[in-house]
Amino acid sequence: MAHFRTLKPGQRARVHVHDAVTGEDVVVHESADVLLEAPNWSADGSRLLLNGDGVLLSLAPEAGAEPERIAHEDLPEINNDHVLDPDGQHLFLSAMDGHIHRAPIGGGHAHRVTRDEGVWHFLHGVSPDGRRLAYVRMASFDEPGRLAVIGADGGDSEIVDTGEGHIDGPEWSPDGAWLYFNTERWASEPGHAQLARVPDGGGEVERLVTSGTVDWFPHLSPDGRTAVYIEFPAGTLGHPADRDVALVVVDVDDWSAPRERIRIPGGQGTINVNSWAPDSRRFAYVSYPIEG
Repeated sequence: MAHFRTLKPGQRARVHVHDAVTGEDVVVHESADVLLEAPNWSADGSRLLLNGDGVLLSLAPEAGAEPERIAHEDLPEINNDHVLDPDGQHLFLSAMDGHIHRAPIGGGHAHRVTRDEGVWHFLHGVSPDGRRLAYVRMASFDEPGRLAVIGADGGDSEIVDTGEGHIDGPEWSPDGAWLYFNTERWASEPGHAQLARVPDGGGEVERLVTSGTVDWFPHLSPDGRTAVYIEFPAGTLGHPADRDVALVVVDVDDWSAPRERIRIPGGQGTINVNSWAPDSRRFAYVSYPIEG
C-alpha cells in the first residue's frame, strides 16, 4: 500500500526559488500530477532534490525545468525528510519502514543506518562534519517526539533533553554549536509550537521568539546569518497540509523582527527540510494552490 500524498482535484504543486535579498520569487516547476515536497539543494547548487510519489526526484532550479527520478536500490518508499551528506555525494533519507537510510545522490544502492525496531526515525539534521544525525524519535504517534542524535554509521541513539512537549525539525547550526528545532514545551494549548535551540551536547533550551502563531522548521542559511521558518495560524495542531501559511525570513541576530513574510497555500511539504542554496541567498519551497 502506497503512503505518499497525492494532489487534490484542481490542485497544483509549485516549486519556488526565492531570493531572500531582492524578494524575487520564481516558480521553476508546476505539477498537476505529482505532489512534490520538501526541496533541498545539491552541494554545487545545480539541482533541487525533492520527494514525490514515494521516490527522490532531481530538478534544476530554473524556470521550465522538469523533474527526473533518481533510481535507488534497496530503498523503501520515502517520506519528505531527506538531508544532504556534507560529502556532497550522498543523502540521508527517512523511509516509511521507520528507518533512516543513506544513498548516493545520483542513484544506486542504499543502506539502512538505524537498527532499533519499533521506533520511527524522522531525520532532519546532519552535523557539519557528517558524523552524526539529528532526528525525531517516536515510539508511537500517541507520544511526543523526542530529539535524538545517532552516529551516521548507526549505533545507539542519545536523547537530548528539551523538556516536555513534542519537538520536531532538529538541525545543526552551520558552526555545529547548536541544534535548532520547534517545541511545544512552552505551549499553553495543544499544538502551540515555538522555535528554540539547545547547545550541541545538551544544556539550557533557549526560546528564539515568542508568538501567538504555530511556528515550525527553523532553517539557517549556510553562512549562519539568515533563517526561514513556516508560520501556521494559531490553534493549528501539528504541521498539516493545505493551510494558509507564511514563510518568515529573519536575521538570526533578531528573530523577533521578520525581514519578510511570504504568504502561500501550503503547510506539510512546503519547507520540511533545510532548503537554502549554497550561496546563502536563495531558498526553495513548495506551494499548493487549488484552482476553482
